[in-house]
Amino acid sequence: MPDDPLQTVADRTLQRADLAALSELRRPHHVIACDLDEADLSGLDLSGWSFERCSLKRAKLRGTRLERVQWLGCRAAFADFMGADLSDGCVQSGDFNNAILRRTTLVSASFAGCKLTGVDLSEARALNCRFEEVLLVSAKLPSFSFRKTTLRKIDFSQSDLRKCDFRDAVFEDCSLTDAALNGSRFEGADLRGADLGGLRLVDATLFRGATISRQQAGQLLAELGLKVR
Repeated sequence: MPDDPLQTVADRTLQRADLAALSELRRPHHVIACDLDEADLSGLDLSGWSFERCSLKRAKLRGTRLERVQWLGCRAAFADFMGADLSDGCVQSGDFNNAILRRTTLVSASFAGCKLTGVDLSEARALNCRFEEVLLVSAKLPSFSFRKTTLRKIDFSQSDLRKCDFRDAVFEDCSLTDAALNGSRFEGADLRGADLGGLRLVDATLFRGATISRQQAGQLLAELGLKVR
């Protein structure tokens, strides 16, 4: 939580004018169980705020300053965060399905125990961004860097992972089933904890330099009618 004392706002329906007035006080606020559906919060400075159990479905937060913001159990399906700065923030136990996070700044941001199905993270600046126990099914993450990270319980099924950097990453109970991996790099990665379902032998060169299990190798060779014992 932010170091500054938080002023609490709870159980209200809030619009842009409400948050703009609160932001002018230049003190972070703890917003609890508030309805912000379809609110246009673009360009506001909400740095250091905390949102808990709030609804932001289809809200607009384009270019909004959201550094150090905590999102706890929030629902933000189809919300538009394009160009927003979420550095040092945390999304925990929330539902951000189909949210637009294109061109966002996610430096040292973390996502834990949340749903990001269909989210668009194209062109995001994501240095030291962390994911744990996250659904990223059908997400768009082209050219995203996961280098030297440990990925725990991440479901990348059917996601766009083209040209991603997974060098030296460790996969623990993850899924890459039917993900688009063209141009991705896996040198030094430990893929033994990843489900590679749907992978074809022709795609095996993508994992040059990575570590896979005997079972995974057997799945690849099964396409040639060979058995690994």
